[in-house]
Amino acid sequence: MSPQNDSPYVRPDGTPARILVVDDEVFLADLLAAALRHTGWETRTASNGWEALDAADEFDPDVVVLDIQMPGLDGMETLERLRKKRPHLPVLFLTARDAVADRVAGLRAGADDYVTKPFDLDEVAARIDALLRRSGMASQTVRHVLTVGDLVLDEDSHDVTRAGEPVLLTNTEFEVLRYLMENPNIVLSKAQILDRVWSYDFGGQANVVELYISYLRKKIEGDRPAMIHTVRGAGYILRPAPDPS
Repeated sequence: MSPQNDSPYVRPDGTPARILVVDDEVFLADLLAAALRHTGWETRTASNGWEALDAADEFDPDVVVLDIQMPGLDGMETLERLRKKRPHLPVLFLTARDAVADRVAGLRAGADDYVTKPFDLDEVAARIDALLRRSGMASQTVRHVLTVGDLVLDEDSHDVTRAGEPVLLTNTEFEVLRYLMENPNIVLSKAQILDRVWSYDFGGQANVVELYISYLRKKIEGDRPAMIHTVRGAGYILRPAPDPS
C-alpha cells in the first residue's frame, strides 16, 4: 500500500515531490529515505558526492538532503557542482557540526537550510516541506501578486520587480521578502522572521536574519530609495519608498 502523502506539494504532473538523500553513512541515508517515503515523497539515496551528481541528473530531485562531511567530493564541492546545473535546487545540509560559523558558512555556500546530527526525522521532514514551499512548488495554497510601492512579487512565477526592473533572488531571499511584503508597515522581529521563513527556531541565531536582510537590501535597493528599515531593538519594517516627484 502506498504511503499517505501528508505534504500538499506535488510536481506539475501531480506526482509526489522527489527527495535525494546523500550521506556516506549508508544506514543513515536509507533510514532517512525510508522515513521520507512514509511521509509520501519519492526518494533516492547516494553515498558520495559523485553518486549524488549522477542521481541528480537521473532522478531530477526537488530537494537534496546533503551531508557536508564526506570523503572525496565533500558536501560543499558537491553543492557547488549541483548549483552550476540547477542554481535554484533547494539543498538542506546535514552534518554533525553545530558551530554557528559552520551554519553560516553552509548558508553562504548556497544551502537553503541546515540541520545537525543527531536529528529528529519529523523535523527534517518539516524543513523539507518548508523548502518545497519556498521553491514555489505547486500546492492548493492560493497564490497572488504582492505589491508594496514600486516593488512587485509574483508568487506564481517567483518573479520580483522594482520599478519594473527584474530582481533576481534565491529561494530563501524570496521567502524573506514575501513575509515582509505580506506585512507592509509592520515591524517584524528577527524571531518572527526565523519562525516564518525557516519554520523552526534556528538556534536563536539572529545573525542569519541579518545576513539575508543585507542580501535583500543590496538587490532591492542598491542606488534606489530604501524600503527595508531597521527598527532598533525591535526588528525590520518594509515601507513603500517616497515618491521622488
